[in-house]
Amino acid sequence: MSNPDIATLDDILKSSRRPFSAEERRFIEDAFAFALKAHEGQNRKSGEPYVTHSIAVTKILAEIGMDKETLAAGLLHDVPEDTEHTLAEVGKRFGSEVESLVDGITKLGRIKLRGSHEEYFLENLRKMFLAMAADIRVVIIKLADRLHNMRTLDALPPEKQQRIARETMEIYAQIANRLGISEIKGELEDLSFKYLDPEHYEEMRQIEETYVREGKTYLERVIKLLRKELGGDGIKIVDIDGRTKHLYRLFRKLQKHDMEIGRVYDLVAVRIIVPEIVDCYETLGAIHKRYRPLVGRIKDYISLPKPNGYQSLHTTVFGPEGRIFELQIRTPKMHDEAEYGIAAHWVYTEKERGGWRSFVFGRKPTPAAKPKEVAWVAQLKEWQKEVGRDDAEFLSGLKIEFFKNHIFAFTPKGDIIELPEEATPIDFAYAIHTEVGEHAVGAKIDGKMSSLDSVIKNGQVVEILVAKDRKKPNADWLRFVKTSTAKSKIRRTIREEEEKEKEKK
Repeated sequence: MSNPDIATLDDILKSSRRPFSAEERRFIEDAFAFALKAHEGQNRKSGEPYVTHSIAVTKILAEIGMDKETLAAGLLHDVPEDTEHTLAEVGKRFGSEVESLVDGITKLGRIKLRGSHEEYFLENLRKMFLAMAADIRVVIIKLADRLHNMRTLDALPPEKQQRIARETMEIYAQIANRLGISEIKGELEDLSFKYLDPEHYEEMRQIEETYVREGKTYLERVIKLLRKELGGDGIKIVDIDGRTKHLYRLFRKLQKHDMEIGRVYDLVAVRIIVPEIVDCYETLGAIHKRYRPLVGRIKDYISLPKPNGYQSLHTTVFGPEGRIFELQIRTPKMHDEAEYGIAAHWVYTEKERGGWRSFVFGRKPTPAAKPKEVAWVAQLKEWQKEVGRDDAEFLSGLKIEFFKNHIFAFTPKGDIIELPEEATPIDFAYAIHTEVGEHAVGAKIDGKMSSLDSVIKNGQVVEILVAKDRKKPNADWLRFVKTSTAKSKIRRTIREEEEKEKEKK
């Protein structure tokens, strides 16, 4: 790129879901110019100038609404490793925050294990979790970096394509899912699917062409009708459109239904965006008044969100012409968080603190708090200190905490406790508070006495019975508890008690 097109920078800024002040724009422009100069003369395997990768990564970050520091780090993330410029130079020019983000990305890239695939997998996950616990933005940059690499994977030899696609499916897509960034997750899965299972990928693509296009034509008629009907009921609609299933998710869904396309009702779906939560329920009622819902297909993810924060009302109905289709109803904020997950918090924190309004009236915006840590990552970090380098236990814990489906249970007061599937009342007790776990002597599930190793099911009400004079957990609990939090706290208390006993002797 002998004369890089300044429109590329404009493209980044125009694609952003958040506005930038003149000062912020200059900051990003400075990082853009620095990256161009630093990578001058370097090319990718595809033959393109290397800096096009940094620009593409930053555009992805802008599209999901990240802040100026994250965009600058996206532009500069390969500078210390691949150019003559040092991390210290980056810090001196762009500040300690950008330096820390670039350093985090650099460290994530330094995995040079020559052992088994599982060892590589474990070490990569360890580094990911440590980076998330330090600053979640490091992993968001890494996801954008991986997404662009997957979009350009054709330039690499087949064996590398396979390795990178498998790692993407097993690690990166899973992390994007856990962070609730569905757009990145869906594209990462589809791109991995293309290389890992090209035969089924092509089959799904053919199904999409045959069924989805025809379904889209039907949805266009439905959307037009719904606009008229809901408008007649006085319901204000922010937006209404159709969405199609990603190819890999379609494949997984078909597998559950013996590959019978006629049994997949959410191949295409109508998405209705309304202003407020109360409008969501009003819209649901108006739709059910006209179209009969399928039994068991109404899901309220607003009052009971998914573990990654996803909120929406889902219903499947017998629609016009007797055809079955799915509807999703949500507010604009829910929609942004469904698409962009944790990244959406930067945009909404700015909005709620008056940042956007300040740009309009020329006032300096209030600095927005940045969500640098999520609770489950903090828990994993604490648990990892307990586990140390025990790979078997680390992997076992990850399979439960990270890859397993999660459920929600309620305290008698209606507080929601999130747990992995197959969790027990002891897991529930420690999730409330360490003291509750240590004093637990019994449990009631939905009002009935239950053993402490019972399996809690989604939506159940759990009451923990405690005895104030009990202050030591039972070592036998380690046989059946599922969460890393409960395990680490039980072990810690037992260890402390054993040390006290030794001191007495």
